[in-house]
Amino acid sequence: MEESASSVDELWEDQESSSQSSFDTYLLGFVIANIVGLQYYRGKISGREMVGLVREPLNPYDGNALKVLNTRTLQVGHIERSVAAVLSPLIDSHLIVVEGIVPNSRSASNRYKIPCQIHIFARLEAFHSVKSAISRGGLELISHSDVSFTLSEAAVVKGNRAGGESQSLDKVFKLVEKNVSKKAAMEPIEPPNEVIISQLLLHQKEGLGWLLHKENSNELPPFWEEKGGEFVNVLTNYQTDKRPEPLRGGIFADDMGLGKTLTLLSLIAFDKFGSFVPNSGDAGIEEIVEEDGKKGKRGRGASKKGTGPRKKRNTKEAEVGSKAKGKSVSVADGGVSFSGRRTTLVVCPPSVFSSWITQLEEHTSPGKLKVYMYYGGERTKEVEELKKYDIILTTYSTLATEESWFDSPMKKIEWWRVILDEAHVIKNANAQQSKAVTNLKATCRWVVTGTPIQNGSFDLFSLMAFLRFEPFSIKSYWRSLVQRPLAQGNKNGLSRLQVLMASISLRRIKGNNLVGLPPKTLQTCYVELSVEERELYDQIEGKAKNVIQEFIANDSLVRNYSTVLGMLLRLRQICTSLALLPLDLRALFPSSNVEDVSNNPELLKKMVVMLQDGEDFDCPICISPPVDVVITSCAHIFCRSCILKTLQRMKPCCPLCRQPLSQSDLFSSPPKSSEADHTEISSRNPTSSKVSALLSLLRESRDQKPATKSVVFSQFRTMLLLLEKPLTDAGFKILRLDGSMNAKKRAQVIEEFQVPGPDGPTVLLASLKASGAGINLTAASRVYLIEPWWNPAVEEQAMDRVHRIGQKEDVKIVRLIARNSIEERVLELQERKKKLATEAFGRKGPKNRKEVTIDDLRTLMSL
Repeated sequence: MEESASSVDELWEDQESSSQSSFDTYLLGFVIANIVGLQYYRGKISGREMVGLVREPLNPYDGNALKVLNTRTLQVGHIERSVAAVLSPLIDSHLIVVEGIVPNSRSASNRYKIPCQIHIFARLEAFHSVKSAISRGGLELISHSDVSFTLSEAAVVKGNRAGGESQSLDKVFKLVEKNVSKKAAMEPIEPPNEVIISQLLLHQKEGLGWLLHKENSNELPPFWEEKGGEFVNVLTNYQTDKRPEPLRGGIFADDMGLGKTLTLLSLIAFDKFGSFVPNSGDAGIEEIVEEDGKKGKRGRGASKKGTGPRKKRNTKEAEVGSKAKGKSVSVADGGVSFSGRRTTLVVCPPSVFSSWITQLEEHTSPGKLKVYMYYGGERTKEVEELKKYDIILTTYSTLATEESWFDSPMKKIEWWRVILDEAHVIKNANAQQSKAVTNLKATCRWVVTGTPIQNGSFDLFSLMAFLRFEPFSIKSYWRSLVQRPLAQGNKNGLSRLQVLMASISLRRIKGNNLVGLPPKTLQTCYVELSVEERELYDQIEGKAKNVIQEFIANDSLVRNYSTVLGMLLRLRQICTSLALLPLDLRALFPSSNVEDVSNNPELLKKMVVMLQDGEDFDCPICISPPVDVVITSCAHIFCRSCILKTLQRMKPCCPLCRQPLSQSDLFSSPPKSSEADHTEISSRNPTSSKVSALLSLLRESRDQKPATKSVVFSQFRTMLLLLEKPLTDAGFKILRLDGSMNAKKRAQVIEEFQVPGPDGPTVLLASLKASGAGINLTAASRVYLIEPWWNPAVEEQAMDRVHRIGQKEDVKIVRLIARNSIEERVLELQERKKKLATEAFGRKGPKNRKEVTIDDLRTLMSL
């Protein structure tokens, strides 16, 4: 059986994902180059087809290497060295992106090389410099003005010809859409009652049916057809006589709070108890994208009753170490054979551990499922020991740590099923945790998230890589088939994304009374800044505008990434509370000599302190909140581990501005004890317009119903500390939940918050990131967002910790927004991002769709 290569080296990711503007590139022309070394690799090219071109900067023989992958992600060869030497530096500098098409199969006269058209895309303003570089390198660029340009096999060129390739590509997507639509009916399935003691809601039973059908399908993956004994990928024209493996898995993207964890536990229960027989005609792709009110057939005993335990029991017995043996699973002919115990690996953030354990305790019979928590220093390294369990719970960071271990048991085991819970955390394929999960061996792969798209559609690429959904798991194919048309407003881009998501995902939303949740209302409370706040805000915003306009004019915005981030952060802090501003920095950022930061190590360290208090920025390498923050001498912020790994390359430089770097150019903030930190912050004056507005809202809620519990969210940990004194003075019993707490402490705080009555706490001060994943806060019915978040999906996650299954009260959410400020403009950006996330799952979209670009900064600053 021809297998697809799984190494994430083949998914080598540059920094494109950190900037949507990377996709605002246009076809400059193409060069013809040979793919060489065909005899050394098992990947085959069968005829005219697309190929993936992937940079291989760590190649020991050639640092400019460009390797060539076929549709199955198998390496075919390399682009000849002389051509790679010219193109790779341009790729590494983010001046161009390249795509390959082999016009014909190799000739009989030379079995070791084959010609390839390398299509070169660049931003319009870079056309001249790229053309010059290619010419200096001795390559012949065939551009629009050349007669031979019509020989291009690129879809973007053929799409400009009548009845061309682009049209046929979209016909392919439409055929798949038609096929998906035919199979969209879902059958409710009852879970095995030997394990699951709670009644599933109808939508959960339907979801369970979909999950089981996907895992036991024997159908060809989407976009594959059988023609005369050969199997053809109709998108790339790749052909093979080996039948591609079914896509056993997909994206389980139900809205947050709809009970996905219970549905997944029911799926796992089928591994030991009960049987599932896929219908002969519909095993395989069965998706409903949006809840439309229509229901599938009712399964045996299918019920609309709410989820709840059928009997009382000792809730601790389901935890680690139960030893019950189960019956064998009977799966019909359409299923897949798998020897040994069907162990499921569940990967999640630490905060979600307690949620999985709680769900096991509440909904499963004691001792029926053996669970092991693979976390912390005492975890076993024995493969055979882990194989004794039904469920292994671990974290993304644990897998990231073990990715470099040769003897990691996680890498040795062939899992029956891997479930990525809160999977949006791997939104960048270059992050170590993304590489770690993609490299896992598994028969079934599930991505579970209520927010698969947070910043833009490129968030989906790493999910395709994990699912090994070919050819979309190769970045160049993803870019060519989906991302570029979408980014440039091509109407086909959005429809392609919708068809793609429909073919592998299940998405239901809370509308149409799906689970009978009480209503949720969202209000925006506009706050007028005080005279002092307004004066300082206008002064800082004026300076920031001048500096940013200068950066834009000089095309130096990316180089000054952290400086711009600091200025935006300062403006947002003024909107929240002046107490967030350290006195010695207030006059220094932004200022006319903002560039001088690079020559001032002490200032660099203070800048780290300023930035790491907030949760609203990501490391540009892993596109995740930075861990152990460092700042470079060129004033760019990274995780320490990310930048150190980058510096191990042959020519160490800053990934953002390409300035040479060494470890001596890295600075971090001086350590400070949490007690001293807390005392120092508590001594500041917390009074601000927003604090006053929040106190008024909380008092009003308490007057109406004294027992009402509220959650106050802020992205600034310092703000949570500042709020403790005024809320306590006002008579509120408070708790705090922030990212500095470990998983055990967070679980303790959440449990304490559930205590009802006059003795229980009434206000939880929570950071968005600490509360955004897998946490149940249904004890509260009021939510206050102190400031808006860049990413609306994170806000929605926090809201849905309160508005979810188990909520009995009407939920009221209040956003506090400083009037005539950057916060109002953040709301505009949120609406754009929400629109894309919604349309990706929709059937119809607008004719024009353009990704969020660098113009966002102009919007934020009213430039």
